[in-house]
Amino acid sequence: MMNKLFFSCSTIVCLLIPVILFSQPKQVSKLEMEQIYEEIKTPYKYGLVVVPESKSQMVDSPSIFNYKNSWYMIYIVYDGRGYETWIAKSKDLLQWKTLGKILSFTSNTWDANQKAGYIALQNYEWGGKYNVAKHKGKFWMSYLGGASQGYEEGVLGVGIANTKKLIKAKEWNRLKNPVLLPTDSNARWYDNEKLYKSTIIEDKDRTLGSRFVMFYNAVNKPDIDSGKEKAERIAMAVSNDMNKWERFGEQPVIDHHSGISGDAYISKIGDLWVMFYFGAFWKPGAFDRFACSYDLINWTDWEGEDLISSSEPYDDLYAHKPFVIKHKGIVYHYYCAVNNKNQRSIAVATSVDLGKSTLKFPDN
Repeated sequence: MMNKLFFSCSTIVCLLIPVILFSQPKQVSKLEMEQIYEEIKTPYKYGLVVVPESKSQMVDSPSIFNYKNSWYMIYIVYDGRGYETWIAKSKDLLQWKTLGKILSFTSNTWDANQKAGYIALQNYEWGGKYNVAKHKGKFWMSYLGGASQGYEEGVLGVGIANTKKLIKAKEWNRLKNPVLLPTDSNARWYDNEKLYKSTIIEDKDRTLGSRFVMFYNAVNKPDIDSGKEKAERIAMAVSNDMNKWERFGEQPVIDHHSGISGDAYISKIGDLWVMFYFGAFWKPGAFDRFACSYDLINWTDWEGEDLISSSEPYDDLYAHKPFVIKHKGIVYHYYCAVNNKNQRSIAVATSVDLGKSTLKFPDN
């Protein structure tokens, strides 16, 4: 009897295996994509919210989070030498006060002249608290790092930093070595030249088999033989401890085969994962887009209007690099605004009209 039962169960399992292995991933319907677009769109541009101190600086890549009923923004500043990371504070998500640096230039390190940081382990629930979780008693960030001076020059990789003092303008502790480099022996075809911005979420359901998931954008060396054009794409890596990271899969998850697709920011609306990201040069200009997924691997790309694109004097060159949250019923879409003088600052657009910012680019 037991042998027959065992045989019967085994047979059922064997019959199910092909179904499991070859079942198609659940697709996101056109209707669902349109519903998400209506939920996240921000037609009202408020304007600049963080600007550089001088014309020699560029401000870029906002990460916004909540801590004890105040809002904080981690952002990066380029001054001609490289990237450093700063922190600012706000009570209303519109008026921001700079507090100071949290990742600064160093000497004789792999990341001496490039430290562009992005907050990690943030609550990704749409309309949620947007607080940041601890791991091993610390707060975490990933950052773009490199030793060379200049605008994204030299070998660029992904570094990891942590702190026990989330909102203090003091240096975060950095892991001694990068966790991902384009020169790694297991680098993929799509990330073997440079690695750029990253974002890390904690996936408690372990959808990919790991606790932490990193989305990062990277550019490849062109390969004429295989027909792989040089482009910037979004890929994934996974970890269980925030220290050791492994690339996930053999293909990027967002790929337009030319230009740039990058700077993913992950949110979850209902049972749908939503990836905000920017595109550039696979059609004119630079602009913010989104894609949706049920499993973090298979993404349905939005084919409709851009979420953000150039329309104002302060963003008439580029409007890109999204960070999008919903608070008290209002959607705030932060982005990098670049004008025709190549001045770069952080702006915000909203789902309701909140007026206009009086901030401007510096004149000196």
